[in-house]
Amino acid sequence: MRVLVQRVIESRVQVDGHTIADIAQGLNLLVGLTDTDTEVELDWMAQKCLNLRLFPQGEDDRWDASVQEIGGEILVVSQFTLYGNCRKGRRPSFDKAAPPPVAEPLFEQFVDKLRVSGLKVVTGQFGANMRVDIQNNGPVTFLLEREAPNTLKA
Repeated sequence: MRVLVQRVIESRVQVDGHTIADIAQGLNLLVGLTDTDTEVELDWMAQKCLNLRLFPQGEDDRWDASVQEIGGEILVVSQFTLYGNCRKGRRPSFDKAAPPPVAEPLFEQFVDKLRVSGLKVVTGQFGANMRVDIQNNGPVTFLLEREAPNTLKA
């Protein structure tokens, strides 16, 4: 599982020219899933995203607060291209990305785990051609990865 975490001032998703989801201050999460992902990876990633200290609290600009602690909002967008492999040739390979019938339920489970926090959590539209507007704050962007233990290379 890969999640590109971005601290945002605001973010929104449009499909066919209509805004379907928007947030104010918080996190924009672009989520890539692979077919070896399990509930263990989903739990770990949800907790990591909810608890990372990415927000200043107070006057010193030190990152002391998580999205939960500031009462922020979260926009979650499925992003299979995070598993794109561009090492060979000129066309990316998506062999490691979970196919939609596998990825969609995993994505929904991940979103449900974030919603347990009580924060506003909204999503893009799975499988749609989306316009994602992201006003990154900082900019602050991190790539988080968590792979199932049986898939790690020796």
